[in-house]
Amino acid sequence: MVKEIERYGLPVVHMCTIVPISLTIGANRIVPTVAIPYPLGDPHLGEEKSKNLRRHLVEKGLDALQTEVDGQTVFEE
Repeated sequence: MVKEIERYGLPVVHMCTIVPISLTIGANRIVPTVAIPYPLGDPHLGEEKSKNLRRHLVEKGLDALQTEVDGQTVFEE
């Protein structure tokens, strides 16, 4: 689905926990996340730290969305 949306000229960021799957499906902008049950947070961190983690990942996704890429790019830390 990511590739189909980009085919229409809309950039897409695939935020995922298993990067090799994203690479296999051909996503161009890939942002690794935390874990399968909690991709954008970690309930073990507590409310404030988990919120900061979510904010960081979303900001990273927005940065990736604005970045020109030529092929598949993984936005690591």
